[in-house]
Amino acid sequence: MAQETLTMLVVVFLVAVTAPFMVDRLRAWVAVPSVVVEILLGILVGPQVLDLVSDTDVIAVLADLGLAFLMFLAGYEIEFARVRGDPLRRAGWGWTASLVIGLAVGLMVAGGTTGLVIGLALTTTALGMIVPIVRDSGAAATPFGDRVLAVGTVGEFGPIIAIAFVLSGERPRHTIAVLALFAALALAGAWLARQPRHPRLGRVVTTTLGTSAQVAVRLCVLVVITMFALAEWLGLDPVLGAFTAGILVHLSLESSDPVETEIVHGRLEGIGYGFLIPIFFVVSGVRLDVESLASDVWALATVPLFLVLFLVVRGIPTFLLHRGVLALRDNVALAALAATALPLVVIITTVGVDTGVLEPERAAALAAAGILSVLVFPICAARFRGHTPSPTQAEQA
Repeated sequence: MAQETLTMLVVVFLVAVTAPFMVDRLRAWVAVPSVVVEILLGILVGPQVLDLVSDTDVIAVLADLGLAFLMFLAGYEIEFARVRGDPLRRAGWGWTASLVIGLAVGLMVAGGTTGLVIGLALTTTALGMIVPIVRDSGAAATPFGDRVLAVGTVGEFGPIIAIAFVLSGERPRHTIAVLALFAALALAGAWLARQPRHPRLGRVVTTTLGTSAQVAVRLCVLVVITMFALAEWLGLDPVLGAFTAGILVHLSLESSDPVETEIVHGRLEGIGYGFLIPIFFVVSGVRLDVESLASDVWALATVPLFLVLFLVVRGIPTFLLHRGVLALRDNVALAALAATALPLVVIITTVGVDTGVLEPERAAALAAAGILSVLVFPICAARFRGHTPSPTQAEQA
């Protein structure tokens, strides 16, 4: 590995370590999620400011693995027993309404495939960011927590599927066939995950939990990378594979010993949040085309517009569909959390720029609005519910 790449990795991890300390210093005034600071510091050390980090092959691969683990852990958080029935049904109808509104807004803003990509970005919900916030507030095992999980699940999974069709061009039938094949493979994986372990596998997994072998963790990482690569090979967005891997691993560990499950989950979170995921967010800042955004007055002016549109597209349908189900304060908080969108916004806009259907300045404007949504909406949700976010919430997000 070149010395230059090693130096850049040192800078990336210096940013990753610095971010939580900055969050801790800021918590007296505002609860800022660590991911926002990581992206902002990524812009600072990137080629457009200090030019200490660039998007080299090694950095890009590590960032892709960080993205895979982010979506894997988001999929792992889903507990179908809690969201099935009315929570999932209302969340599904809410996202369908968001999709219609978002695509209409996107087509009015830009038109063509560009408008479709913008519209899809507006329909996302950051499941991996709002679930830790709700968990730390003590509301996870409540009707409100179940609704947040359902809304976040659909708001994460729906756009991943939809983006495959938007970017399929003239081959929607091919996309349907590929998705059907992927779904069949995922269902087969889910069936296998629910089967009792072979005695030898169970013994090896249990006996290596405290050794250097760590078979359980290695198997989970294998599933993540395999599903990520499988989706890529089939021509789908790789995040769909990582998200599905999280669901499969959750199903497998769900039937295991609870202590073992907790240990493995903690170690997977350590790999993700302690190593790979910060790289993804720092590199997202490095890649953000701030120069194009700053030089385009119209694009810069659309940042607050996109922030409002996140609330209109995701928040209002969610609020309307949960009237009478939750107390007013909880319903307003749910709508605000539903409009919190950053990771998938970064992913969708990156795909849009890479495929040439989205201009860099518009992508940067959407990403900037996503950063603001993470700053503003969870704080508003906490205030509506009468809960002040703790430092842990900001750090875990």
